[in-house]
This record gives sequence, structure tokens and C-alpha cells, in this order.
Amino acid sequence: MTAEINLLKKMGVKIVKYNNYVIASCSDKLKCANIETKPYPGFPTDLQAQIMVLMAKAEGISKIKENIFENRFMHVSELRRMGAHIEITENTAKIIGGEKLNGAELMATDLRASVSLVLAGLVAKSSTIVNRIYHLDRGYENIEKKLSRCGAQIKRLK
Repeated sequence: MTAEINLLKKMGVKIVKYNNYVIASCSDKLKCANIETKPYPGFPTDLQAQIMVLMAKAEGISKIKENIFENRFMHVSELRRMGAHIEITENTAKIIGGEKLNGAELMATDLRASVSLVLAGLVAKSSTIVNRIYHLDRGYENIEKKLSRCGAQIKRLK
């Protein structure tokens, strides 16, 4: 996880590594960064949607160049509905950070997008509802229970 940890550190996240786990913490002032998705050991395409949420909170302009999969920015329209300022040009997303995200009713389009919407909802000013969570359940079993143990106020609606 070297690429991921290095990016988080560059953005101002403090990381303490232990044998079987890490502890991450940060202040309210995250820094912008630029990344390109690459095959291992580069930055994984599977994490670009999640890191985009962090970049939306960081001060300044960040960029993500998606080199692995076409159409991997399907979550962007939903993040925009929350107030994120993101511009897409070909395979590059330009994220103008520092804005507060607002809660919204959202639609998940795939596994990675769905977890990024959950993360965005956790940092939003008001409640967020993520629909079509069957995408989420394919890769994140009982995510609401796990995040609740970390202090998140999250619940599954029937």
C-alpha cells in the first residue's frame, strides 16, 4: 500500500504504521494532489473514486488521470449534486477542492462509486441517501455496522 499511503501523507494525513494495521488522522486542512492510476505498484484505479472525495475536501486543485479503465468517473455526477466542483476532460478529472459537501439523495452506479458516495455522505453537511446499494453489498459486507463502530452515523433503510 505504498502508493496509497504516500498519497495520503502528501495530502496532509498523518499515518502511523503498526504490524497489522495503520492509524490515520488529519487536521481540517488537507492539501491538493495529482495522481495517475497505474497497475500495481502504482495508484490503483479501484481507489480513485474514494480519493476523489478526499480531494473535494482538500484546499486547491487536484487532478486524477485515469489510465486503466474508460468510464470510471461515473460517480462524478453524483458528487456534483452534493456540491463538489469537478471537471472532466477525456480521462482526467480536475477537482476544485475546499467546498463543503451537502447531503443529497444519490444513485450508486457500481461498487467503487457506491463506497465513494457513502464516504461523501459521511462528510456532508446534512443527511445523504445512497440508492441501489446492492452494488455496495457486493464488496463491502455490513459496511454500515463497520463504519458505525468508527463513530459514523449510518443506517440501512429498508
